[in-house]
Amino acid sequence: MTADTPPDVPDVPGDADLPPLALDIDGTLTTPEGAVDPRALRVLPEWPAPVVLATGKAFPYPVALCHFAGIPERVVAENGGVVCVDETVRVEGEADRVAAAVEAVRERGGDLGWGAADTVNRWRETEVAARLTADEALLRAVAAEFDLRFLDTGYAYHLTDPDVSKGRALGEAAAVLDRDPEAFVAVGDSMNDASTFETVGESYAVANADDAARAAADAVVDAGYMDGTLSVLADLVARADGG
Repeated sequence: MTADTPPDVPDVPGDADLPPLALDIDGTLTTPEGAVDPRALRVLPEWPAPVVLATGKAFPYPVALCHFAGIPERVVAENGGVVCVDETVRVEGEADRVAAAVEAVRERGGDLGWGAADTVNRWRETEVAARLTADEALLRAVAAEFDLRFLDTGYAYHLTDPDVSKGRALGEAAAVLDRDPEAFVAVGDSMNDASTFETVGESYAVANADDAARAAADAVVDAGYMDGTLSVLADLVARADGG
């Protein structure tokens, strides 16, 4: 296999003793162009242990991905603001405070940058996301004023409740699944994955990860995007097989 040849989807034995997974979506299950890599739709349904998709996207997005991948709806959305696992849904965070912060941004001449339809935020329940072309300094100032966390995930700016995180939400998801959070293996690429990495027993940043994710991960893999995620999954399968 050459460096330009994408890795194959690993052959996942249905009876293999494999760990549950916590997987980011953008930059982790996607192509460099941002589309969901079709190989994700092949490998995720074959994984015999629970798979939790943990993302900064609004709640409907990871639920839809679970639906089209044919896997149970086990998701952490909105950077931990929403958790849905086996028909148990928990929504956390002060949405009213976030809404007031957005109004303050607009009153000061800023906007979120998505246009009138704003499908990025239309179904969001606990936080708000702004396009990377938005006024970062203004967003940071308003976040501080309203006691909100500012996140730059590399895909959007987020204003979110400081008590909410992917890692905390994964702990709640693990409890519903009757699993120890440290039993999970996590893969991600962004600063919002750092709390997940601190929660699980084993964590990997893909090659395109930002500095915060790299620093928090147990290891950084050589390949990026879905290639990097597949390399982690292949290693887990090989270890389960005694390789």
